Amino acid sequence: MATKRVAVLPSRIPDPLGLAGPDRVPEILLLLRRRLWSMKKDAALEAALTRNRRWIVNNQIKNLLLRSPGRTATVRSLQKRFKTFDLQGHALNWLRKYPCCFDTFSGEAGPDGGGGEEFRFTFSKRMAALVDEEEDVKQASEPAMARRLSKLLMLSRDRRLNVVKLNELKRNFGFPDDYVLRLIPKHPETFRVINRTGRQNAMEIELLRWDPNLAISAVETAAIERGTEPRYVCSLPETWFKTREKFDEFNDATPYVSPYSEDRTESEKRAVGVVHEILSLSLWKKASILKLEHFKREFGLPVRLNLLLLRHPCIFYVSNRYKIYTVVLREAYNGSELIDKDPLVVVKDKLGELMQEGLHEYNRRRHLANLGKKRKRGKIELTPKKEEDDENGEEALRLDTVEKREERKRFYKVLFDEKP
Repeated sequence: MATKRVAVLPSRIPDPLGLAGPDRVPEILLLLRRRLWSMKKDAALEAALTRNRRWIVNNQIKNLLLRSPGRTATVRSLQKRFKTFDLQGHALNWLRKYPCCFDTFSGEAGPDGGGGEEFRFTFSKRMAALVDEEEDVKQASEPAMARRLSKLLMLSRDRRLNVVKLNELKRNFGFPDDYVLRLIPKHPETFRVINRTGRQNAMEIELLRWDPNLAISAVETAAIERGTEPRYVCSLPETWFKTREKFDEFNDATPYVSPYSEDRTESEKRAVGVVHEILSLSLWKKASILKLEHFKREFGLPVRLNLLLLRHPCIFYVSNRYKIYTVVLREAYNGSELIDKDPLVVVKDKLGELMQEGLHEYNRRRHLANLGKKRKRGKIELTPKKEEDDENGEEALRLDTVEKREERKRFYKVLFDEKP
């Protein structure tokens, strides 16, 4: 009887723990991968990372209206963009959910609407006022934006950053969509746009002038205010003994390295300082780790950036909320509240509150309308004996109170008067 020979091909997946078996290796690697990203959950910071999907959609609708002539657009044009917003259903129903934000009306159809009338929408008065306030804040914040851009370029190795890459983080730093056209021409002595290869995605912003007054990190600024040597601050509770001991060893082993220093030697302390400074420059003191990894070469960040962040839980908090790995600067938050809010953050919070108020108003109106329909159908019976029921309830409450009072008297009598 001939024996069958089975050829076992070697797996391309490495076996880090020396455990054989093609089925077990992927599970082990998955476990290791999770361990490399694990960090004890912080409920307060997790709440700070909560994203309101409705707010994101309404913000996109707001930007659509700002680009439309007269801040007015057709509902039909919004319906065409609904799939890009990852939404389904009717755009008109969505707009009516937010009466505090948007007004809908019937107006003349556009040239591609076939004539006649169609539904259009615009900002409500309160929403328009907040949008104007946001634009005013952006105008007033242009000097701060220019300083922020200068500091980012000073952090980079070659004093220049790719525009396509920078666009990924422009929201984090409060840069408007047209920041290249808005900021660069107003500061020709500081910035210039270059393109060394001629490709559209190779456009870069270069720093022309180094400003020593800006070459001061957030850690150094805080140390000057305290009157101490620059060092990192641990934002974890005192009960984290082992973690705080490791943090003190890291803090005291070598002096603080400024991310703006001329010494570009790769070290863990400098890498921590660079990430700390980038987060300090951002509006919400947080950023996507994946987007930060796109700047490894420019900012001299390590290849395994996640390992660096997880080694310093006193400084950084890593979250996987919404399956997006995000790093948060712990010291910038008090619980779930941002301590130092930029004026642009304040006005965006107002917009979020107005959107939430509009949704509550819509839900209240819908609830009342549904109650009216049910009353007409006879599903809700009105109680004519309400006064009698109220009197019976008050009488029962009075008797219950008297009974409890007598019970307390007996309890104290036994406790203090009677001898055992």
